[in-house]
Amino acid sequence: MTDSTIARPLVSLALPEGRAARLATQIFLAAAGTLLIALSSRMKVVLGPVDMSLQTLVIFLIAIAYGRKLAVATLLLYMAEGAMGLPVFQSTPEKGIGIAYMLGSTGGYLAGFVVMAAIVGWAADRGWDRSPVKLFGAILTAEIVMMAMGFAWLAALIGPEKSWQFGVVPFIVPDLIKVALAATLAPAIWALLPKHK
Repeated sequence: MTDSTIARPLVSLALPEGRAARLATQIFLAAAGTLLIALSSRMKVVLGPVDMSLQTLVIFLIAIAYGRKLAVATLLLYMAEGAMGLPVFQSTPEKGIGIAYMLGSTGGYLAGFVVMAAIVGWAADRGWDRSPVKLFGAILTAEIVMMAMGFAWLAALIGPEKSWQFGVVPFIVPDLIKVALAATLAPAIWALLPKHK
């Protein structure tokens, strides 16, 4: 795919022209994105033995708005913050902090967040965020990849049966709802900005 087929993500509408100002704005957006992800991890609903957060929805929206490069940079910064021991992950510091937490039961999902952001950001870079159908397909693919990574990691720790029961099944319906919601929000925003279609 050539550069001429690359579309501009939503955030590009707010970026200044100068290189230094643009870089400073991107750094600010990445830091703000990590804060939003950390806050969303605290907004959770308890479903039996697992907690469901709004984190994946926020990551979808960041990836859509930021595009692939800035979204991946934001998620890597988020991982670095967590690795340094900052309480940015869900259930930290109660269930551990830093590298020890990242190598625990949620390790596969955390790595999957980065891949998920890359997939959704890639789609946004190509203008798929203007189409609910294309965007839904991209986000659903990203969700499946993230869940597969989480399942595989968890299965290595507690076995595939328990991993499926506790790490996948409780999230299927809630995450499908989040996928659908994210897939409709961005095209709705673009619809309000007809001159940028």
